Amino acid sequence: MLAWRVVQHGRPTDALRLDEIETPEPGAGELLVRNSATVLNYNEVDGCRGRYLTVNPPLPYTLGMELVGIVEAAGPGLDAWLGRRVVSTAVGAFGAHAEAALVSADMTFDAPACLDDVHAAAFFFPFHLASLGLFLRGRLSAGQTVLVHAGAGGVGSAAVQLAAAAGARVIATAGGPEKVARCLEFGAAFAIDYRDVDFVDAVRDATNGVGVDLVFDGVGGEVGERSLRCVAHNGLYLIVGFASGIEAEEIATVAPRSLCFGNFSMGGVMLSYSSHASAVRAATGFNITPRRTADELHARLVGLLDDGAIAPVVGEVVAFSELPVALERMEQRATIGRVVVDLARPAGISDPGLRPA
Repeated sequence: MLAWRVVQHGRPTDALRLDEIETPEPGAGELLVRNSATVLNYNEVDGCRGRYLTVNPPLPYTLGMELVGIVEAAGPGLDAWLGRRVVSTAVGAFGAHAEAALVSADMTFDAPACLDDVHAAAFFFPFHLASLGLFLRGRLSAGQTVLVHAGAGGVGSAAVQLAAAAGARVIATAGGPEKVARCLEFGAAFAIDYRDVDFVDAVRDATNGVGVDLVFDGVGGEVGERSLRCVAHNGLYLIVGFASGIEAEEIATVAPRSLCFGNFSMGGVMLSYSSHASAVRAATGFNITPRRTADELHARLVGLLDDGAIAPVVGEVVAFSELPVALERMEQRATIGRVVVDLARPAGISDPGLRPA
């Protein structure tokens, strides 16, 4: 099968090579999915650059995490998955940008019937992560106020939509007039162009000095540090990602005194599911979300999709052969929503203007 592999570190067009490799066979707890679409993530730019320590397998390796496709082989006891159209993430969070990929059954769900492959690929990761962050970890409820950073991005746009659908008041940040306008379309009550104004001052004005109940921060770095000034009494600052630079993942930037004097809480969220969450915790110390919780969450999200309350945001669709160039556009912050790789799309016919389904 064909796969985009990181063969050296550098810019994506230099780091990636399209190779013919053996199709893997699923082991215990695994499925083999014949991919119809995959999704680009900024962490994959970090992977090409050699600075993503969380996912850092030996070279060469196949890039990519998110996918949609048909299950064509299954590990022991998983034959019920065969032939089903699914959304999932690749085992180890790499290996998706190929004609087929191994996935964990615990991270696999039936693709929503109301979405085509492109939009189904764009749906899974951001809406599951945003839902876990906003409601399971953030305990957001109707009438509360949430600040969503990078509100025009993949996860940010999902968070804006979900929070608005739940009756929360959403303040979103984004860079540039077009992205600010899209945040308002997604349901934000206020949208702040961080390139034009100080978002801390803007949040203070929008909340009459009170601050927000929840900060949903997928940016990190300096944005995260300054966001602490936006949290209301008894509020929560939630770490979702590090789009400002993956190096921030390893750097302690918050002094304990800030939490004491601020009278607010700080937490994080990770999208990972397991049918054996207690065993994973015993082995690694990680608190993985149980699969039964994931099934309930997925059903609620599909219901919101069916009702038209939410929709995945696809900013661009590219051909499989155009993947490295598309990653470089993402590195330049030139994208809105998700960038989806359609394995059936001919080269040279990329679509730069898709909107929510």
